[in-house]
Amino acid sequence: MWDLFVRIAHWTLAVCVLTAWITAEWKFESAEPIHEWGGYAVLLVIALRIVWGCVGSRYARFAQFAIGPSRTLAYAKAVVRGVEPRYLGHNPLGAWMIVALLATAALASLSGWLSITDRFWGVAWVQDTHHVLGDGLIALVSLHVAGVVYTSLRQRENLVAAMLSGLKRPAEPGDVA
Repeated sequence: MWDLFVRIAHWTLAVCVLTAWITAEWKFESAEPIHEWGGYAVLLVIALRIVWGCVGSRYARFAQFAIGPSRTLAYAKAVVRGVEPRYLGHNPLGAWMIVALLATAALASLSGWLSITDRFWGVAWVQDTHHVLGDGLIALVSLHVAGVVYTSLRQRENLVAAMLSGLKRPAEPGDVA
């Protein structure tokens, strides 16, 4: 269901975020460029993903999976009751997680870039914002992974394998296309 670009962008973004996060904790000077370039790569991948979300294949398009709050809340209630439908693309909670992850990663990267400009070098609120966004991003990634595990178990479908291969099992009655 997920095209090659979506899958490559997903895993590239994951590696770049992980790289930036790990190198942020390293306390030697040679780690700084790795951290910075990881952040720049995050911005590039997000920019490309936004473009692809507008012009890409069916399940890559934001218009296909980004739905309103009332339908998302209804889906969340169905999850709590254990009666949620299976989606061939992203389910409503997964769709909003994508939005949250992309926005937080972009803002973390932008605040990191801002913190090394002449105007904002050493400005505490910029540094603090960058750190809070970085920590928030890791929290969101943790929730994302938990949601993937839960949904994989609940729907008896390996979503990690689907994000590698691009294939999910065929539609069944009651599935949402």
